[in-house]
Amino acid sequence: MEFDELYQEIILDHYRNPRNFGEIDNEPLSIEKDNPVCGDHVKLMISIGDNGLVNDIKFTGEGCAICMASSSMMTEMVKDKPISEVKGLILNFLQALRGEIDDSILEEMGDLTSLKGVIKFPVRVKCAALSWNALNELISD
Repeated sequence: MEFDELYQEIILDHYRNPRNFGEIDNEPLSIEKDNPVCGDHVKLMISIGDNGLVNDIKFTGEGCAICMASSSMMTEMVKDKPISEVKGLILNFLQALRGEIDDSILEEMGDLTSLKGVIKFPVRVKCAALSWNALNELISD
């Protein structure tokens, strides 16, 4: 299996079987974001413990495979991590997508490596970045 095929399979798996999809019951912080270009809509919910760790993170919404897969991968990546570390992950991911830093950083981010191909398509970058931008806004307030 070629790398491109493997990456495509990872994206499709997260799209078809999104991780952490659903609602958080206990009045979490939440935000909704849209990407009018593609029609993506994401509602992101996060629960942060007194210890500064992401206790729970979930999302709902609908959109293209890139948007939904990126959201799923993001929730897996940040769950149980300290907010300070999450902010660094967000920054690295978004800068790599925009070509501001070397995209090899994505190779250290598990399944997110599969989104490297998106970098070549600026319109698709917005799809992959939607939930990340939402999370960044949510934890910066």
